[in-house]
Amino acid sequence: MTRKLFGTDGVRGLAGEFLSAELALALARAATEQTGAERPQVLIVRDTRESGEMLQAAVAAGVSAAGGDALLGGVLPTPAAPLLIGRYGFDLAVVLSASHNPFQDNGIKFFAADGYKLSDETERAIEQALEREGAAGGTSIGRVRELRGAPEDYLRELHTRFVDLDLSGVDVLLDCANGATFHVAPEIFRRLGAKVSVIADEPDGRNINAGCGSTHVDALAEKVVAGGHALGFAFDGDGDRVLAVDRLGHVVDGDELLALAALHLRQSGRLNGDGVAVTVMTNYGFHSAMEQAGVAVAITNVGDRYVLEELRARDWVLGGEQSGHIIEMGFNRTGDGIASALLTLEALAGGDLAERGAMAKLPQRLVNVRVRDREALHNADDVKQAIGAAERALQGRGRVLVRPSGTEPLVRVMVEAPSDEEAQQVCDRLVALVQAELG
Repeated sequence: MTRKLFGTDGVRGLAGEFLSAELALALARAATEQTGAERPQVLIVRDTRESGEMLQAAVAAGVSAAGGDALLGGVLPTPAAPLLIGRYGFDLAVVLSASHNPFQDNGIKFFAADGYKLSDETERAIEQALEREGAAGGTSIGRVRELRGAPEDYLRELHTRFVDLDLSGVDVLLDCANGATFHVAPEIFRRLGAKVSVIADEPDGRNINAGCGSTHVDALAEKVVAGGHALGFAFDGDGDRVLAVDRLGHVVDGDELLALAALHLRQSGRLNGDGVAVTVMTNYGFHSAMEQAGVAVAITNVGDRYVLEELRARDWVLGGEQSGHIIEMGFNRTGDGIASALLTLEALAGGDLAERGAMAKLPQRLVNVRVRDREALHNADDVKQAIGAAERALQGRGRVLVRPSGTEPLVRVMVEAPSDEEAQQVCDRLVALVQAELG
């Protein structure tokens, strides 16, 4: 039976154990052969994890063993990969990152020659090749070389997209999560004229996402207020997500950023189809705001790949997640945290983020419960009965969503209700039950 390696966003796991050098080599070799190119040109980029260099060497070896040329782009955000594919016509790109996970984890994501992540069919073909004890290999051996100037190429793409955005005098604080954005994010903001301060921009291989970045945005909020900054942005480890903080220290999540972007793009005639794609986690207030503005909303499962599928199916240009993963198809074919931050400033047009007014959020509680087996949720009858009771109690006033994580041993419990108190009470009850049954 073919083993399932690919999750919702590539192959991810504990570096050196599940995600070993041997597995990385085999995956890279099989993926390179799947391109069908005579001499595949394969870009490799990574984030700042200490395991990145080991996996980079293994992936490069796999590419070379398949007769391809491995081009090392160094430390770059994930969204740089599809942009560089478009710029150079690469046959494949490999991104080494576990996104917002701790440094012990790492992951391998593949982007095809069209700039999109690999299809389910291609992923299955790669897994089947590994089941046959690896790809066949051949007599042709490729080369491994550095792709000089890759960061500048990515910066040039960003600058071209936002060339009309004048940030002169804007005082912004950036939290780079000690990850892949630590150099390029401050640089593009400075080039556009902003006054830039930066935190978590000293990666040491182990401090990526550690008490910083979009998963720990409270630290940024405190520093924005203490430093008197106009606003702040927090990226995640691989730079495909962003959350914001206004000058009052209030966190602005992906739902609000997406609402700002949707209204802005529609007003400027760039919201193709007058629609936006979001996931089941998106706040009810977003839906209300879009209905009032006459913007259609399509709802998908959680995961940027599902948002992207919906955008492609409908020929729409904007979608995203509450986590801050926002896709603007007019610029890139995956979420881009830096571009999303700049899109937010473009939408504000010099205005104050604290007075954004794009949507009114319903109070929400979201708790990640660590469990033994996330898939066991599907057979937990007591939990399902409690969820049903909570849904009936909140019908027409709020909602409940309990689902397993796609990448970690977690069950996510989300409750929206008319008041903070009710949302907290319902959430606490469900969290306690999930812990008792599955923890």
